[in-house]
Amino acid sequence: MTVAAAPVYAQDTAEPQAEDTGLAEIVVTAERRSENLQRVPLSVAVIDSDLARDTQAGGDDTLLSLAGRVPGLYAETTTGRIFPRFYIRGLGNIDFYLGASQPVSIIQDDVILEHVVLKSNPAFDVRQVEVLRGPQGSLFGRNTTAGIIKIDTIRPNTESFDGRVTASYGSYNSIAIDAGVGGPLIEGKVGFRLSGLYQHRDDWVDNVYAGPSADGTVVPRKKAMGGFDERDLRAQLLFTPTEQLSILASGHVRDYDGTSTLFLRGALKKGSNDVSGVARDKVAFDEAANNPQGYTTYGGSLNAAYEFGGVTLTSITGYETTAGYSRGDTDGGAAANFGGVGFGQSMGKVQGLDQWTQELRLASDGTGPFKWQVGGFYFDSRDTTDFYQRAWFLTTNRNPNNWVRLHNVNTSWALFGQASYAVTPEFTITAGGRVTEDTKETRLLKTADTAAGVVTYTGRRYVRLSDTKPSWDLSALYQVNPDFSLYARVASGFRGPTIQGRSAVFNSDFTTADSETILSWEAGFKSNLLGNTLRLNGSAFYYTVDDIQLNGNDSNGNGVLFNADKAKAYGVELEADWRPVQNLTFSAGLSLLHTEIQDKRVYAQVCALSGKVVCTVNDPTITRTIFGAPAVFAQIDGNPLPNAPEYNINFSARYDLPVSDDGKLFIATDWTVQGKQNFVLYDSDEFTANGNFEGGLKIGYAGGDGAWEIAAFARNITNEKNLKGVIENYMAAVLNEPRIIGVSFNGRFR
Repeated sequence: MTVAAAPVYAQDTAEPQAEDTGLAEIVVTAERRSENLQRVPLSVAVIDSDLARDTQAGGDDTLLSLAGRVPGLYAETTTGRIFPRFYIRGLGNIDFYLGASQPVSIIQDDVILEHVVLKSNPAFDVRQVEVLRGPQGSLFGRNTTAGIIKIDTIRPNTESFDGRVTASYGSYNSIAIDAGVGGPLIEGKVGFRLSGLYQHRDDWVDNVYAGPSADGTVVPRKKAMGGFDERDLRAQLLFTPTEQLSILASGHVRDYDGTSTLFLRGALKKGSNDVSGVARDKVAFDEAANNPQGYTTYGGSLNAAYEFGGVTLTSITGYETTAGYSRGDTDGGAAANFGGVGFGQSMGKVQGLDQWTQELRLASDGTGPFKWQVGGFYFDSRDTTDFYQRAWFLTTNRNPNNWVRLHNVNTSWALFGQASYAVTPEFTITAGGRVTEDTKETRLLKTADTAAGVVTYTGRRYVRLSDTKPSWDLSALYQVNPDFSLYARVASGFRGPTIQGRSAVFNSDFTTADSETILSWEAGFKSNLLGNTLRLNGSAFYYTVDDIQLNGNDSNGNGVLFNADKAKAYGVELEADWRPVQNLTFSAGLSLLHTEIQDKRVYAQVCALSGKVVCTVNDPTITRTIFGAPAVFAQIDGNPLPNAPEYNINFSARYDLPVSDDGKLFIATDWTVQGKQNFVLYDSDEFTANGNFEGGLKIGYAGGDGAWEIAAFARNITNEKNLKGVIENYMAAVLNEPRIIGVSFNGRFR
C-alpha cells in the first residue's frame, strides 16, 4: 500500500497541492459510498495512482504490475497480457482455460469485468485502485470469495479544464504514454474527458532454433518475439442538467498485439528451482510462428443517478465485447533438442463475446446514524470460443479437423441490501445480505475429428449447471478515540459452478466443479498516530472454503476441474504510511499467510512426459491407468494453495530536496519481496519459488509546485530472474520482466 502526501483524489483537479506535514485523508468507495478509509469496517488497501504509474513506466502490464504492491495480493499469467490471474489471501485459480472463473473480481468504474480476457483491460488515467480483501458477498456478490480489485478512473468535471500525462521511454524501445484531458462543454452542465494509453516494446527475444519446422515457422530469427503494442482510448461525457440528476456515459476501445507467454523448456533441472543461469533473451522454438497474440475489445457504460428526498437511485448499465486469439509453443522448446520427444502448440480464439450487466441501487444519502442501500443486479455473458491443437497447424500430415468450438452462456441475477447504524457516535454496526442465482451452460458446437472427418468424441456435448446461494456479512467498528479504531467482520461468499469444456479438443469429456462457498472471520485496527504523521492499519483473518474449486492437469497438460472438501487459511496484514518530516515519506506493507487443502481423497496428476515422472514429487503417490496408460497422482491433502506466498513485504520511500521556491530534487524507490509459494497443487522441489524480489528506482526534478517532473528510472533494477510460472511435463519456466532503464515525464495542467 502507498499513499501520497497529497490527497488521493488530487488527480481529479490536477491542481498543485500546498506542502503539509501530515498525511492526507483517504476516501474509498468500498461500500458503494464515499467514506474515510479509517472508518470502513473491512480490510481495504489503496494503491496511489502515482506509484501505480511509476511501476508501469517500463511498459509493464498495468494490472500485473500491481502484484506485490499490496499485502495479500498476487498476480501472474502464463497466457500473456490478455489473461492475468489474481489471488487475494492465497485464494485464486491457476486454470488457463479461456472460460475459467476466478474468485477475484475486477470492477472498473462500477462495471464488473468477468471473462478472463476482459479482466486484462488496462487501467489508465486512474484516480485510485482499491483492493478489498476477503469475500464481498453482499454488495458485489458472485465470484468474490477472495475479494475485489476496484479501479476508479478520473471522471469528467463540468467546472474547469484539467489534464495530466505520464510518458516514459526505456530499454528495448519501450514506450508508455498514459494521459487524460477534460473539462466543461457547458459550464456546470456538461463535461467531457478523453483518456488514452499507448505502450510499445520492440521484439527483443531471439529464436535460435535452426532446424526444420513442421508448421512452417521461420527459424532462426533475431528479435522474433517479446514485443507488444497496447493502444487504448476512453471517452466520457458527464451531464448534470439539475442538482439532482447526473448521467455519465463512457465508451472505450482496446487494440492489442503482442507475444504470448514464453515457456523455457528444460529451464528447471530435476531437484532444483534455480533459474539464475537461464537466458531470458533467447528461446529455441520450432513451431507456433513465434507466439503471436492479439485482441480487440470494445465497451461502454451508462451510469445515471437521481437524488430525491435524501435517497439516491442509481442505474449502471454496462456492455463489453471482445475477440482475438493467442497462439503458443506450449512445449517451450524444439523437440529436436530433447531427443525428438514432446511436440506441442495450441491456440485459443475467442470468436466473439458479449457481456451485459445491469444494476439498480437505491441508497440513503449517508447522513444521520442510519444508512442503507438495496438493489438488484443482472449479468449475461455469451461467447463462442475455439481451441486448436498442433495437427491443425502442420504443413504435412495436417489434420484440418483438430479443433473444437464451444458456446458458453453465463447468466446471473441477485437481490441485495445493506444497512449501517451508528449505535453511538463511536460504535457502528453494519449488516448486509444477498441472494444470487448463477447459471452456466457450455455447448460443444464442433468436435475434434480425424483428418478423414471421423467423429471419435464420446463425451457430453451440452452441460448446464445452476445454483442459488445466499451470502451475507456482519461487521462492527468501534472508535476508541479520533485516531484509533477497532473493527471485526464475518462474511460469507459464493462462487458459482464451473464447466471446463476445452478438454473436448483431446476427445475427453467436460469436467465440472460445483459451487464453492467461503466463511471468513476478520478483526483489525486502524490508526493515525504521531500527530497524523503515521497511519498504521492491521488485520488478522481466518477463512474456510467449502467445496473449493481446484484445477489440476491431465496427461495432455489440459486443465481438469474438481472440488476438494475444503481449504483453510489464516494470516495477518499490516500497512503503514509514515511522514516523519515534511519532505520524507515511507510506505510499507507486510502479509503473513498459511493456506492448507484439506481432503485426503483428492489426488492431482504429477509431471510426466512419455510415461516418466520428470520432477521430484514429495507427496505420497499412487498409480492409476488413464487412457490406457499408467499415470502417477500425488495426494495433496495438507498442501498450500497454489500461488499463495507465505509472506509478502512491500516498501517504498521518497525524499524531496527543495532547491527553489517551486522546485525540488527527489529520489524514490520501491521494493517487493515474496516468501515461499507453490505453483502447482502437489509439493515438488522444482515448482516452487522462495524469496523472489524486485526493486525500482526513480531520480528526478519536480517543478511548478509539483505540477510536473522529469526523471530517470529503473524497473527491476537488479535484473532479478524470478520464477513466475511453470509447465510441468516439460520442466519449463516462466520468468519475470527484464530490467528496464529509461526516462519519464509527468505533468498536470489546468
